[in-house]
Amino acid sequence: MFRLSNLLKSVLEQKKARVLDGSIAIWNFTNRCNLSCLHCYSKSSLDEVDTLSTDKIMDTLPKLKANGVKFIIFSGGEPLTRKDIFDIASRCKELGIITYLSTNGLYIKKSNAQKILDTFNYIGISIDGSEEVHDKFRGLKGAFVESMKAVDLLNSYNQTKVGIRFTITKDTIDDLKFIFELSEKHNIPKIYISHLVYSGRGLDNLKMDLSKEQRIEAVEYILDKAFEYYDTNRDIEIVTGNMEMDAILFLNRFSKLYPEYADDMRQRLIDWGGNSAGRKLLNIDAEGNVKPDPFFPSTIGNIFTQDFSDIWTNSPTELLQKLRVHPRELNGKCQDCKYLQICNGGSRSRAYAIYGDMWAEDPSCYLTKEEIKR
Repeated sequence: MFRLSNLLKSVLEQKKARVLDGSIAIWNFTNRCNLSCLHCYSKSSLDEVDTLSTDKIMDTLPKLKANGVKFIIFSGGEPLTRKDIFDIASRCKELGIITYLSTNGLYIKKSNAQKILDTFNYIGISIDGSEEVHDKFRGLKGAFVESMKAVDLLNSYNQTKVGIRFTITKDTIDDLKFIFELSEKHNIPKIYISHLVYSGRGLDNLKMDLSKEQRIEAVEYILDKAFEYYDTNRDIEIVTGNMEMDAILFLNRFSKLYPEYADDMRQRLIDWGGNSAGRKLLNIDAEGNVKPDPFFPSTIGNIFTQDFSDIWTNSPTELLQKLRVHPRELNGKCQDCKYLQICNGGSRSRAYAIYGDMWAEDPSCYLTKEEIKR
């Protein structure tokens, strides 16, 4: 994740940046879901049966903690379909693990809103544009209204724990402006904008992805809003995901506006380190498979047959060891890229999906060879 608002504020105000001291685990606790979203990588439905038992999850949590996992993002499917989800999150709190809930919001009601806020450190609710676009993308009429009810309900408690998640594709790009207007109107404190990664339904719908020209235009608009919010003291945080090259456009813009802070910003971006799959990021899917990120084409172990400590720390696979080299040793235009220390080559999942080569350049990188030449 690229926390551009946080970096902008911390450098200009000469404060410490928010640095991840440890790893993030995105855990798909279930494949059950009440929606059928076009871009979903987990191919979920309500007919799925949970493989992960409560006991297995509870047994694994201390091992994650012992191996440096500081955050767990509760994902799915729809994590709120699990009856034990609050017990799992409460155990995380006992262990000192920060919990994020990624949800479509349809199961959030007045009866459980306070419990959700008390249990989770942050709640991200997916909104994919205007009502018509969102409902079509999510495969359910009325989904937008119900999801926004959940956003407004949680936001009404004034705990600044809720944000919206938006996946940018050819089908949703025209509603990017709408998402920011929606956040401003409803005083939503955080916007997470995810770029598409080709995997699961995302791979099936590769045609949904943006052209490089569209992506640059979209990212420039996102940057416009980030600088606008800072200049006007608007308390809305912007984060982008799955496109570490956004940091380079941000750096170039920042350096022109604030040349006296350019070196500081560049160093903080190098310290951030770009794509962290297999290094500071991992995924456990609903079958217990451990992967460097949720979109990865191969696994590095399974918690049913191996101890997590062996998978992540004691006996990492050759793939995991190569992913942890920073900056990564990559082919294509990454070889001569002066920004490689910042973006770390972007998504290995996209590289594999398009080129069949885990170490090729990220095909979605929108920077030209002239721009990145050393």
